[in-house]
Amino acid sequence: MCGIVGIWGPLADKAALVAAGCLRMRHRGPDDSGYWEDADAELALGHVRLAIQDLSPAGHQPMVSACGRYVLVFNGEIYNHKDLRARLAAAHLAPDWRGHSDTETLLACFAGLGVAATLQATVGMFAIALWDRATQKLVLARDRMGEKPLYYGYAGAALVFASELKALDGVPGFGADIDRQALTLLMRHNYIPAPKSIYQGIAKLPPGTWIEVAPGDMRRRDMPPAQPYWSVREAAHNARQTPLSFASDAQAIDALETVLSTAVKGQMLSDVSLGAFLSGGIDSSTIVSLMQKQSTQPVRTFAIGFHEKGYNEAEHAKAVARHLGTQHTELYVTAEDALAVVPSLAELYDEPFADSSQIPTTLVARMARRDVTVALSGDGGDELFGGYSRYFRVQRWWDQCAKVPGPLRWPAGWALATSARLPGRGAWRGKVGKMGELLQTRSKTEFYRHFVSYWANPAEAVVGGDEPTTPFSEPFQGTTYDAMMELDAATYLPDDILVKVDRAAMAASLETRVPMLDHRVYEFAWSLPLQYKIRRGTGKWALRELLYRHVPRELVDRPKKGFGVPLAAWLRGPLRDWGEALLDESRLRQQGLFHPEPILRKWREHQTRHRDWSTHLWGVLMTQAWLDRYRAGKDTAGR
Repeated sequence: MCGIVGIWGPLADKAALVAAGCLRMRHRGPDDSGYWEDADAELALGHVRLAIQDLSPAGHQPMVSACGRYVLVFNGEIYNHKDLRARLAAAHLAPDWRGHSDTETLLACFAGLGVAATLQATVGMFAIALWDRATQKLVLARDRMGEKPLYYGYAGAALVFASELKALDGVPGFGADIDRQALTLLMRHNYIPAPKSIYQGIAKLPPGTWIEVAPGDMRRRDMPPAQPYWSVREAAHNARQTPLSFASDAQAIDALETVLSTAVKGQMLSDVSLGAFLSGGIDSSTIVSLMQKQSTQPVRTFAIGFHEKGYNEAEHAKAVARHLGTQHTELYVTAEDALAVVPSLAELYDEPFADSSQIPTTLVARMARRDVTVALSGDGGDELFGGYSRYFRVQRWWDQCAKVPGPLRWPAGWALATSARLPGRGAWRGKVGKMGELLQTRSKTEFYRHFVSYWANPAEAVVGGDEPTTPFSEPFQGTTYDAMMELDAATYLPDDILVKVDRAAMAASLETRVPMLDHRVYEFAWSLPLQYKIRRGTGKWALRELLYRHVPRELVDRPKKGFGVPLAAWLRGPLRDWGEALLDESRLRQQGLFHPEPILRKWREHQTRHRDWSTHLWGVLMTQAWLDRYRAGKDTAGR
């Protein structure tokens, strides 16, 4: 795992700016750093390296191809790079290899097969910048599922790109204006969805796409549209058109075990120490089971525990680890340990990000890094196999709302929403208020958007707030369950889950890998008829049945707790003073980004236990903390 940064255009002191950017991303690559410049073309590339494959200098980046035409900086892993080398050799396109890094393999593929064919052939996670010295064109590309980040855009007259926004802080003209549409989306989702970033003029390259920028584009400050080479939504749609059929349930589980085992085996390729996160839940236990089955040594597994019973899954992870025979490490953390992470979140996440499970994720990544450099995770199982409990609640609530006659739905919803605002306190208010919002929706897509939203009307909180069109604006296709899973795979998974894991792990210089997001597993999962995912009111049926082959049912069958923290209590207790300082009314008015009234009303209602607004407030608080870091960064860059 690594970090990349680049500048293309008429800008002085590129070497110093790129070096500073690499330094700000040193956590992503503490083992090595490199710089390459094409002075005539006004292009500079920088790279920081966390060495995983080929630890020798032969893996150093930026890397020039054997033919001398291409220069590459690359963040990620190509799991099938040995197969790609064999393909090149069979086609008489292989160079004289200098080492065994996947970076060198990628370069040879770009030179021999071309960009589009190489991207289609890869199995892996990556963010890539490729410079063609012959055509003077720059290619940026991102992996299919969006595991690795890539920001890009114009700062002044220069095109800039990087793995993290902080790498570009010192570039003149970068980050001049905050994007209020992005801020509005943050209030709805607690993350900023691609292609938006918090800065105007700076975008996230969407997963499964690449762009090619020519010299004329750069001089005109034009940005060609991103070209898809693969799409989660198109892949899901195509797979549903040709569903798999099986002679028995056992045959279906065999097929799932084969494809997932292949992905796990490929992701165990490493020249450094490797382990896995283990919560004791279905997804992580399945991945660890398949790792241990294919390993000659006990797999290193890691779990954190909390002393608060409602948030602790460490005891379940320990039982699974004992059964599988892994070398298990657990760490029980206190509320003080978790709270100590909060001041670092704004710096760690680079732009406002408000999934509070970022806190335990940061802690488990730090713990794992003490013993390993690579950790596999079970992320993706819920989106692929229908595991989120909200899928069932949405279906149930939609059926209830559908019983209310059309003309009565809006007034009934208004009445419920209003009742939740009456004086008093009680946990029922959140559910009744949400039902009131949902009754006022007109379609399943709108219903689901409101169900997973935080601020129902985010523009009321943001000064000049304007919410752009997103995938949540598109009509549902297929069954309700299929539509929710597909939408989550296109939005929540890359923009929340994978952002959370990448930043938390890379802050600790830990590479994470996600076998369930191998695109072959994804396409297989979408080829499974729904009955293999949801059966008898329970999600992840096939995944569960696969796990039961390796772990006794009684060790893993229990309600899902998630990976949360007692945020509501913290905001009324140890984080109260911190929150009140960030939400000071005069400060909010002076900044001019948020309307103080609705925010402070929610803060007061939360403190009096009128209603739990902790998740709504967390998005505002993370933005305010980020603004402190943003201003400090600008002040530092200006000196």
